[in-house]
Order: sequence, then structure tokens, then C-alpha cells
Amino acid sequence: MFLMATVLKVSGQTSGNPIVDGWYADPEGAVFGKQCWVFPTYSAPYDEQLHFDAFSSKDLVHWTKHPNVLTSKEVSWARRAMWAPAIVKKDKKYYLFFAANDVHEGEVGGIGVAVSRKPQGPYKDALGKPLIQHIVNGAQPIDQFVFRDDDGQYYMYYGGWGHCNVVRLADDLMSIVPFADGDTYKEVTPERYVEGPFMLKRGGKYYFMWSEGGWGGPDYCVSYAISDSPLGPFHRIGKILEQDPEVATGAGHHSVIRADDDEWYIIYHRRPLGETDANHRVTCIDRMEFDEQGFIKKVVITKEGVKATKIKK
Repeated sequence: MFLMATVLKVSGQTSGNPIVDGWYADPEGAVFGKQCWVFPTYSAPYDEQLHFDAFSSKDLVHWTKHPNVLTSKEVSWARRAMWAPAIVKKDKKYYLFFAANDVHEGEVGGIGVAVSRKPQGPYKDALGKPLIQHIVNGAQPIDQFVFRDDDGQYYMYYGGWGHCNVVRLADDLMSIVPFADGDTYKEVTPERYVEGPFMLKRGGKYYFMWSEGGWGGPDYCVSYAISDSPLGPFHRIGKILEQDPEVATGAGHHSVIRADDDEWYIIYHRRPLGETDANHRVTCIDRMEFDEQGFIKKVVITKEGVKATKIKK
């Protein structure tokens, strides 16, 4: 989820892109206290994806690595393909949602949740089993994003294979509860949706975002919709993040953080020019802006990244 921060700009420095060394994808950004945190997927062959690292920064330029915040050793049911963490702070605890095993129907795997009292972990599996395991509405249980609405209700959007569901989380974030109409899973799939859902709220409107295209190809990208409800309907407006043949390809699977009232940053992965291995993805950050009508402007992906900032809660 995104959390608001107040920032004081510092001139003369930029983050550069990528913001950290190594192959990392599907970055989840969040602000806790006076630091920005990024929790990405370790981008490697599925059988090697057995841990998560995290990165923190006080200025969006200088990043500290926190290795192995959660590993498969702490998740008895996870054996491979640990993907796309989502982070939430509630009642002095940090809840790290994650997918594991690239699960198919009849297999063990899906979306789990781990808990820690510190953002850097270590995290421990909270349930000893997946929170969501079964294929519902055709959505593979991966790529979860947790959104807290203004009324305190937590929603989780998730789904691969071209389908997206939303569920309500219980107050303890350890189970899902039915909606008022009795449904537990609601499909909210917009046109061209593939995976990687994300939600933010601005000016009373719900901005639902997702990734399109194939994750291993150059045309991977991000599009969005706007609705008056967290449950949609979500009608596709258009792309806001995609490749630039002079900068990088495969720009997608993002998150967004907000700073200083209406200052927004998009954190995403992309593939460096000349890299052909699908797992050779890096984590980057650029500005994201809105026009006067409230539509998202197309993001300009850069090599420079963003200016240094000091984050104030």
C-alpha cells in the first residue's frame, strides 16, 4: 500500500536507475516512519527464488540492503517461486504477503502472510499454510496487493493468468471475510489485464493499475482505470508506463508511493538494453504525475531516476 510522507528536497543528487544492484523485479514500495522501503522479487529461475531481500532509504538515493528478510526456511509449504511481496503495517506489526510455488489447482501453494515487529524482519510465516490457495474465477493466486481504504477496511487484489480478484481481509489480516452481499471473491478484471494489480486513492477516486503483456518480453507495460468504488467497475483508460527503446524494455509490475501532499513516485522493474534473459530485471524509480483533470500522465522512464529527498513522516 502507499503511505503519505512529507519530504524536503535536496538538490544535486539523483538515484540513478536501477536504484540497487542485482536482478530484482515486482517491487513493492512503502513509507514507514522516515524511510522508504522496497520489497522486490529476487529475479532468478523459479527453483532459486527462495528468499526476499528488502531495501531502505532515507532520501530515495542511498539504499541499504536488508538480506533474507524472509526465506523458504521459515515457510514450511514454500518450495520455489517466491514472488511479489506486499507489505502492510498495522498495530505495530508488519505483515508481508507473498506468493509461492507458482501454484496450479490441486497443488500446495498460493498467497501466504508472514509477520515481524520490524520492517527489516526477520519475518515468520503466520499461518503455516497459504491464505489463498485455490484457483477462483480463473485467477492464479499470485501478485497480491493490500490496500487500506479511508474507513479502515483492508482489501487484497490479486491474480495472474489474465484474471484479477478482490477480497476483504479480516481485521487481523490473517483471513478473508465475505462482502456484504455474501460473496467472498469478486472478479474485477479490466480489459487487457494480465497480472500485477495495484490500487491508490486520490481526490476520492480509486486508481486501479495493472500490468499487461508478457513479463519476459519487451512490451510488458502498465495501464490503469479510475472508479468511484474500490470494487470497480474498472474501465481501462490507457498505458502510463512502458519501454523506451533508448532506455530500457519490459517496464512493468510496479507500485507507487506518495510524498509531500501530491508528489508521487512509481517504483517498477525493467530490463536493461541488450539483456535477453527473462530474469534479468532491475528495480527503478521515476516521477509519476497527474494532469488537471486527474488523469495519470505517461511516465518518462529515465536513467537518472529521481532527486534526493529527505523523508519526514
